[in-house]
Amino acid sequence: MIRAILTALILFTGAPAVAQPLIIAHRGASGERPEHTRSAYELAIEQGADVIEPDLVMSKDGVFIDRHENEIGGTTDVASRPEFADRKTTKTIDGVVTVGWFTEDFTLAELKTLRARERLPQVRTSNVAYDERDPILTFDEVVTIAREASARTGRTIAVAPELKHPTYFAGIGLPMEDAFVAELERLDLTGADAPIIIQCFEVGPLERLSRRITAPLAQLVGVGGAPEDRPDLTYARMITPEGLKAVARYAAWVAPDVTLVMPRDAQGRSTAPSTLVADAHAAGLKIVVWTVRAENIFLPLEHRSNALPAVHGDMAGYVRDLADTGVDAIFSDFPGLAREGLR
Repeated sequence: MIRAILTALILFTGAPAVAQPLIIAHRGASGERPEHTRSAYELAIEQGADVIEPDLVMSKDGVFIDRHENEIGGTTDVASRPEFADRKTTKTIDGVVTVGWFTEDFTLAELKTLRARERLPQVRTSNVAYDERDPILTFDEVVTIAREASARTGRTIAVAPELKHPTYFAGIGLPMEDAFVAELERLDLTGADAPIIIQCFEVGPLERLSRRITAPLAQLVGVGGAPEDRPDLTYARMITPEGLKAVARYAAWVAPDVTLVMPRDAQGRSTAPSTLVADAHAAGLKIVVWTVRAENIFLPLEHRSNALPAVHGDMAGYVRDLADTGVDAIFSDFPGLAREGLR
């Protein structure tokens, strides 16, 4: 109970009650189970995650579906389902031509007949054993998982939904914002102390949400490029001291790629931390980095165990290095290893 109280303090009030960053389970314990499944979320909570993350796209009938992308050919068994063969198509999503099956072409009832598969079977070969065990979840179901776990463990388990491609969905007649606010109101997750962090790479949706709810918002920031709805505003500008002050007008968090906090040289070795953590804190923002993974291919050179890309390196050591920079939270596919690093 003490840990739950301390976690809630730093997450929702910003008070420096604990030095350790929060551990956010990126799509659940997605390094050990197929992502965005009940199995992945429950394992993450068991391993000590403070927050679980659902990515949100929409179904044809306007329900928030928990998938990393609206294209689901690689993360479900839809490609092997003959009744859906004619749904395969080509679309342009945020400027990227994509071939596959898309959630907006399926009703919730149809999506519920599908089963999840491992997204990286060549890297996470052991996860394939869990293919097709779990159905696709809705946002409502992920919130229920968090609430049931909070009651069971005595810890506050928060959720960190990410709104995916809101400009695209608005363009096809499935605007997210009104539906999302209605869902948050139904779930009693609109207040400043709600156990939630709402993420988006786009700026407009977060700005508009900030005028309608007081729940914590997080501006996601990529290494290059710009938000889909603000091509004039690069991510590089957003993380300057002035850019961070602008973000702080509508968000409580900034969420950069981890290499923007701890850059890497040409060989892939970590260099000295940037000033981003200090700059974010100076602007009144908390900072969460994404995404820490255990496989060598994703780790900086000094934490790799060997040259084999899928073998695990010293992720716990990398987490300790990140914690030393002063970040407030860390997204990880391996929340158990992240927790180990903080011990």
